[in-house]
Amino acid sequence: LRLLPQQRHLRTEGAEVSALERKRNVLCCLIARILKVEKQLHMDSLVFRVIDACQKGRLGPGVQFLSFCCHSVDVLSCILHLLNQGYLRRQEGRPHVLEY
Repeated sequence: LRLLPQQRHLRTEGAEVSALERKRNVLCCLIARILKVEKQLHMDSLVFRVIDACQKGRLGPGVQFLSFCCHSVDVLSCILHLLNQGYLRRQEGRPHVLEY
């Protein structure tokens, strides 16, 4: 019989995964909200708007959340995720322009 210390790293990994999922959900929500309003937008402009919204802590008119740090790689990853899920599409002949 041996007493082992509690494994804290397992709980930490779960918390990190949960935080990453929440961050991805917030970014995907921001991308969708921006494109719903704009209908179509250049990818660079979309990335800038999402990063700006994250820094200001604004999800939309009247909706606030805790601001957090996000980078263009995070936003682009979420854009690719939404493209693969079919929520976004690229414009024919202009693949750098996204449509909701």
